[in-house]
Amino acid sequence: MSQAAKDKLPESFEAALAELESIVQGMETGKLSLEESLTAYQRGAALLKHCQGALTAAEQKIQVLEAGQLKDLPRTES
Repeated sequence: MSQAAKDKLPESFEAALAELESIVQGMETGKLSLEESLTAYQRGAALLKHCQGALTAAEQKIQVLEAGQLKDLPRTES
């Protein structure tokens, strides 16, 4: 896989989050070399920034839909 393909961010928030979770799991095993850990960390940081941006954009859309006022979701009684 080329470096450009590795650097490309996933199309969806869910795909980015799944890749980020996979990276975290891989790093938690402690089996990565120092170089692999640094590469994984860099990729994870990029994915985190991407996910945070997607969440911020979603929040802004909700604010527009709610006329600028976020409302608490109604609680469901179980």
